[in-house]
Amino acid sequence: MAGRGPAPSVSRSRSRDQRRAEAEVVEVVADDVVRGPELPERDPLGLPWPAQTRRWWESWRRSPLAVTFAGTDWDYLTDTAVLHAALWRGDVKAAAELRLRVALFGATPADRARLRLSVKSPAAGPVPEARAAAAAASSASKRRSRILKAVVDGAADVG
Repeated sequence: MAGRGPAPSVSRSRSRDQRRAEAEVVEVVADDVVRGPELPERDPLGLPWPAQTRRWWESWRRSPLAVTFAGTDWDYLTDTAVLHAALWRGDVKAAAELRLRVALFGATPADRARLRLSVKSPAAGPVPEARAAAAAASSASKRRSRILKAVVDGAADVG
C-alpha cells in the first residue's frame, strides 16, 4: 500500500495561508500527567503483556497527546496494544497495521504534522509579539549597518 505523501510543510508561501495553517494547528503542552486506563493484566489470549508493550502503553498514557483522547480512542489504542504485543512476540505481519494505527494517534513528528498537532514544552511558551518585533527590527538594523559599513569601507578603499 502506498503512503500518504509528504507531511505538510511547516511554513506556507503566502502569509494568508500561513495564518490559516497556524490557526488550524492544535497545540498541546507536555505536562507528564498520566491519563487513560491502565493496560489490562493480560492480553486477549490470556498471556502477560511483553515488557515493551507495557512501556509503550505507559508512554502513550504520559504523552501530551493523551489529553485529546476520548474513551473510544483508548479502546482503539488497547486493540492496537494487542498488535504491538504480537509484533514483540515475533509476528512481523502485525507491523504494517501497527504503523497505520499509531499514525492515527500522532506517533511521529510527520504524523503530528498531518493531524495538525503541535507539542510544546511547558517552559517554551509563545514569544510575545512585541519582543519578536523588536528582535526582528534589531536584526534588520544590524544587517543594514553591516551593509552600509561595507559600502562606505569599500568606497574609501577605491579612492
